[in-house]
Amino acid sequence: MGKLVIFSAPSGSGKTTIVKELLKKFPQFEFSISATSRAPRGSEKNGVDYFFLSADEFREAIAQDRFVEWEEVYTDMYYGTLRSEVERIWNKGNVIIFDVDVMGGLNLKRIFGEQACAIFIMPPSIEALRERLIGRGTDSPEKIEQRVAKADFELAKAPEFDHVVVNDDLEEAIRETTEIISDFLKK
Repeated sequence: MGKLVIFSAPSGSGKTTIVKELLKKFPQFEFSISATSRAPRGSEKNGVDYFFLSADEFREAIAQDRFVEWEEVYTDMYYGTLRSEVERIWNKGNVIIFDVDVMGGLNLKRIFGEQACAIFIMPPSIEALRERLIGRGTDSPEKIEQRVAKADFELAKAPEFDHVVVNDDLEEAIRETTEIISDFLKK
């Protein structure tokens, strides 16, 4: 089994932007595509951004034990890591990079232990998080408030991760995460 790096954060913290930069810096990294039962947003594509399944298809995959971990984040809205994705990336000799919600990140850390480096991306504040979510223009005001309320719970989980990086300056957050990962890969 290989190594994996887990990035988790409340929605809008900038973790996906950081992960995209790190994929450019570490050629041995390969992004693990998560499965979800939510609808695609914007220009998201099946098999590229996520594996999009219906809630029923997701539940069937759970019953078939096709997930390393999964979570019902909201009613009938599932996210999970397919075993086939983990095996596909490790079979190529690559390091898996995960961009997952907070509970998914903690589940992966628990499952993979020392093989995993779990990094929590902390927003500078809840208000900054709300502004970023509004700025995205992809969610309704109700969905934004749902995400902000969930962020309070998620921020309390930050100490359970190996590292916490505050993303109030994107370049600094990228530099800090690059250093953390470089140290982890040397182990």
